[in-house]
Amino acid sequence: MTIETDQKKIEEVLTRGVENIYPTKEALERVLKSGKKIRLYNGIDPTGKLHVGHLVILRKLRQFQDLGHEVIVLIGDFTAMIGDPTDKSATRKPLTRKQILENAKNYKKQISKVLDLKKSNIRFLHNEKWTNELSPADMLELASKFTVARLLERDMFQARIKEGRDIRVHEFLYPIFQAYDSVTMDVDLEIGGNDQMFNMLAGRELMRQIKNKEKFVITTKLLIDSSGKKMGKTEGNMINLDEVPGQMFGKIMSWPDSLLEMGFELLTDIPSDRARELLKNPREAKAELAKKIISVCHDESAANAAEKEFEKVFKDKELPVKIPEVALKETSLNILDLLVKTKLAHSKSEAKRLILQKGVKIDGQIQKDWQKIVETKRGQVLQVGKRKFVKIA
Repeated sequence: MTIETDQKKIEEVLTRGVENIYPTKEALERVLKSGKKIRLYNGIDPTGKLHVGHLVILRKLRQFQDLGHEVIVLIGDFTAMIGDPTDKSATRKPLTRKQILENAKNYKKQISKVLDLKKSNIRFLHNEKWTNELSPADMLELASKFTVARLLERDMFQARIKEGRDIRVHEFLYPIFQAYDSVTMDVDLEIGGNDQMFNMLAGRELMRQIKNKEKFVITTKLLIDSSGKKMGKTEGNMINLDEVPGQMFGKIMSWPDSLLEMGFELLTDIPSDRARELLKNPREAKAELAKKIISVCHDESAANAAEKEFEKVFKDKELPVKIPEVALKETSLNILDLLVKTKLAHSKSEAKRLILQKGVKIDGQIQKDWQKIVETKRGQVLQVGKRKFVKIA
């Protein structure tokens, strides 16, 4: 495959959505301009579903794939059993192999929406293949390459020490095993979110010690919410890549305006000048951003349909075309029990709060009495907030 060395394309790859490049942008730029084919990777631990945060990295991998370089998607089925301590104030709950396999079963299908799996310059690897082959002596040799002081530099470990929280020994091993992935695959470049900087630089150091080789690292900007928290599984604010188009569209339309500029930069190919023009009207900008994301995760027709559906529900005040149905045995229920049984609320206390906030409707009528007994009937439509609907079957 021909290696693309166009200056403009390389500049786009090295700047758009990029936080830092190690050792320097100029050094990596020289390699890319030389026409040398490099091997790069990103590791994904199957700790849950893929979400829009992963989309940022996958899009960056696709840019390198289009330049002709070799891309590896590493499924961290071994490292997932440890649990990456990055940004965690407490030790992660261990995952079983069964849970890991269940989480990863649709990864390849979803990744194929971004990366071109028909090309020869992409591979999927699993790190349990080589990590499980390490002997105790091998592990001791690896561990000897790192100091405790270096591992303790991590912000989350420092915070735990101050708060009197435990740091488990296996958490120290996580960056060591991730570093070993780089050495085993003999990569030239690793790409990950800015929060992964420590782990990726550990691989850079190990590569230098074992192979006397330079490994470049690209950290991408993070998609953060209005409170400054990373959008992802832990914070509970993610949009999964396999969510239905309508749900995706509604969630993006609820994003704060402050998130839009970063959303366009990280999740679309829309030029910055065009994005700035769109941002003059935040509502239209959100709709455009939502359609771009849905077009990648599903297709363009699904994106257009989701927009029309959203307009029907929230602009024209019509009910959505498809409403989930729930069968109930009871013909009458306290409204709190009704909301819990139909899964519109997680608990009675949440249901009560929603009613007091005037966020609950039955057949279009706002409910104000949290002690009300509701006579349930087939076809009755329950609504919580602007996006959650259930029809009694």
